[in-house]
Parts: sequence; structure tokens; C-alpha cells
Amino acid sequence: MVEQPRRVDLGAEAYDERWERLAASGAAVHGEADLVERLLATMPEAPPRARVLDAGCGTGRVAIRLAERGLDAVGVDLDPALLDRARAKAPQVPWHRADLAALAPDDVPGPFDAVVMAGNVMIFVAPGTAAAVVANLAARLHPGGVLVAGFQLLPGRLSLGTYDACVAAAGLTPVARYATWDGARFTGGDYVVAVDATPRPASSPASTAPS
Repeated sequence: MVEQPRRVDLGAEAYDERWERLAASGAAVHGEADLVERLLATMPEAPPRARVLDAGCGTGRVAIRLAERGLDAVGVDLDPALLDRARAKAPQVPWHRADLAALAPDDVPGPFDAVVMAGNVMIFVAPGTAAAVVANLAARLHPGGVLVAGFQLLPGRLSLGTYDACVAAAGLTPVARYATWDGARFTGGDYVVAVDATPRPASSPASTAPS
């Protein structure tokens, strides 16, 4: 594998310390896991121990929380230092090193009931690879499974319109657009949480986004 430069200038220990400080201050720091659980609860096909991929997992914050809640969580990231930190914290969770834009068939093979990209993953992937990332992750979803991505809408970076085009090209259907991980409706602004789903079997009832 060709070594890639780290795209986020923050070491593993500093990243974890930032979240620890937020948690200590009383801030809610598990909104991503909360939303994934709510989405899974609306999916009739999802088993009690649903399989979830934390794509761009970093030091494993989201995957570890999902595993603690009884879900079958898997993490994947390109940065070996961040993955080492994740493995040290939760050796029971499967951690994989791979580039989301160039996933081989045997890299974190699906199917998954949900794939979550927290922490601005979509604006830190290599320029020009957003469509490949979305397509690779969509291909690993169960029918009716959801892709959840939260990212900042910054000038000169990935726009919501471009992301929506990537989603459509991957064969996903929009489910919801939120302004926050706690489900506030997106009406514009500088952050979006996009929820999109793969087509469901014809006999399956459609789920609704959690309110």
C-alpha cells in the first residue's frame, strides 16, 4: 500500500484528548451513535445486532460506542497511527486499514446495515475521490441499508449539491438531511448530516427517518 500523508493535522492522542475534554464538560459526544441507533430502529430488515461500518474511524470513538451498545461494529481508516490507538482501546472490535476511495472487494466486505462517516470524513478524502468513496460504501450496504455522513459545508470544499450527485450516481435514495447529529432539520448552514439508503426489496415496507 502506498503511504499517504495524514489529511488531518492532529495526532491520535490529541484527538482523543479533545473528545475527553468535551465529555468532561458535559457535552453530548455520542450523537453519531445515537442517530445510527435511531435509524436502525426504523429498518424492518435490520437484525437486533445490526452490522455497522465506521468508515474513516480514526481512533475508533464511534465504532467503540456502537459496539458497547451491542452492535456489530467494524472500523476502517487509512491512518495506521490512528488505527493503532483504536486497537489499543478496543481490541475486540475489528479494525482495518484501507483507503475508502480504493477499497478492494475483500476490504471490509459487506453487507452492512449502516455505514457512518463522522468527523468530516467526506471533506478529508483526497480531492476528486468523493464519488468513488460513496460508491464503494454504498456497494457494501444491505438492501435498505443507510449511509450516514456528517461534514462541514466550507467554501471551496465538498458542497451538498456535489455530495447529492455522488449519492445519486451510487444508486442511493435520500432519506433525510439534518443540521446536527441530534436530528435538527437542515435548512441551510455550514454543517449537514446526510442520510441516504439503498433500494429496498419490493416486498419490504419503507422506513421513515427518525424525528
